[in-house]
Amino acid sequence: MKALVAAVILALGLPALAQEAKPLEPGRESLSIPYEKYKLKNGLEVILSVDRKLPIVAVNIWYHVGAYHESPGRTGFAHLFEHMMFQGSKNVADDVHISLLEQIGATDLNGTTSFDRTNYFETVPSNHLETALWLESDRMGYLLDALTPEKLETQKEVVKNERRQGTEAAPYGIANEKLWHALFPLPHPYHGEVIGSMEDLDAATVEDVKGFFRKWYSPTNATLTIVGDFDVAKTKALVEKYFGSLPSTPKPEKPQVAPVKLTGETVIRHDETVATLPMLTISWLSPPYLTEGDATADVLANALATGKASRLYKRLVLEKQIAQSVEASQQSMAAQSVFSIEVVARPGVSTDTLKKEVDAVLDEIRKNGITQEELNRARTRYDTRMLSGLQSVGGFGGKADVLQNYNQFVGEPSYLAQDLARYQAVTLDDVKRYANDMLRPDARVVLHAVPPPQSPSAPKENK
Repeated sequence: MKALVAAVILALGLPALAQEAKPLEPGRESLSIPYEKYKLKNGLEVILSVDRKLPIVAVNIWYHVGAYHESPGRTGFAHLFEHMMFQGSKNVADDVHISLLEQIGATDLNGTTSFDRTNYFETVPSNHLETALWLESDRMGYLLDALTPEKLETQKEVVKNERRQGTEAAPYGIANEKLWHALFPLPHPYHGEVIGSMEDLDAATVEDVKGFFRKWYSPTNATLTIVGDFDVAKTKALVEKYFGSLPSTPKPEKPQVAPVKLTGETVIRHDETVATLPMLTISWLSPPYLTEGDATADVLANALATGKASRLYKRLVLEKQIAQSVEASQQSMAAQSVFSIEVVARPGVSTDTLKKEVDAVLDEIRKNGITQEELNRARTRYDTRMLSGLQSVGGFGGKADVLQNYNQFVGEPSYLAQDLARYQAVTLDDVKRYANDMLRPDARVVLHAVPPPQSPSAPKENK
């Protein structure tokens, strides 16, 4: 097979395969996702993975830009372009990008923005792969040809309305924004919400957004992944045809920012005007995604608040009946992550009461750790969650997304076995040590979001 691929490369004059998956531990070979990875002359990275279960192909592009890469006073641009990229380009009429894909039977069609990347993806019947590649290449290379002040203003209003709905008029939306700002003070690029601020969106000009696009949305800062039922030689020729002629630009450098260190407990008391029940959130800064401690945080979050047998759910919801809901999570990000515990109170219960009980559970874990059964449950959960997505070639968590994710964060697309191995390597002592070292009472942000006294659900006293 390798000889055949090499012959095709030579015949087409395309770049040779640049990287292959690294050898896996014995017994873990079945977790490997076969792929080929190479670069075009203009710097575009390409990952191909054949999966012939169904006659469909997933096309997935990651631009290595997110809210982390924005400048102060210019927040929300990455998310703004998530919208702009569907508005038409030089050879695609206004607002028909989605309809053209839907007409050929596309599914799992979307775009998303995070702090660390922006992606666009669709799954199409195999015989329509060329159409999907043409559409993606046209907006990568020729979006600015069709960008007008009118289009920009329209999408700015759309994004501002999203912010109103998702933050300003959402339960606990403003409270959560205050919490995030306290975790990442300016000038840290994680400070703002991915969606940006109203002030920055209002101030954005056509030249501002064009400059942002030219810097970040180029072949040298993007990875194209194609997964599904396709002919390798023909697909490489199509990739060269539609993307190979796009101009190369210097690869942009991402911001270099020192990690934030919390040196005390910051307490935020927010007057909640949307939600009717008090909410307590306690957050700590934690290790970056896929680094040491990240998997341990996931395991601890699972033991604390996943399922009715979890520590916090059992104590706060079932036994003491003071909480409506409880969640614990590790929000893993490239520069620094956030470990959070969020508890919504039952009517009449104060957030101070919730905090006392949460701290009691954490103290217990700091002293005695978790059980082997809790550790096994967490391992099973993460195995199941990560493997279930691989049933699909595209969409959220599908094979194309998985290859892109590992490629961005560790430079190795087929990293699934190594990722799952992180959870197998977590020990009971690791979890106990993490609770003591990372979830310290003197290095956290505590948010009390409490409705006004006139609300029937507001706490009347500390119980």
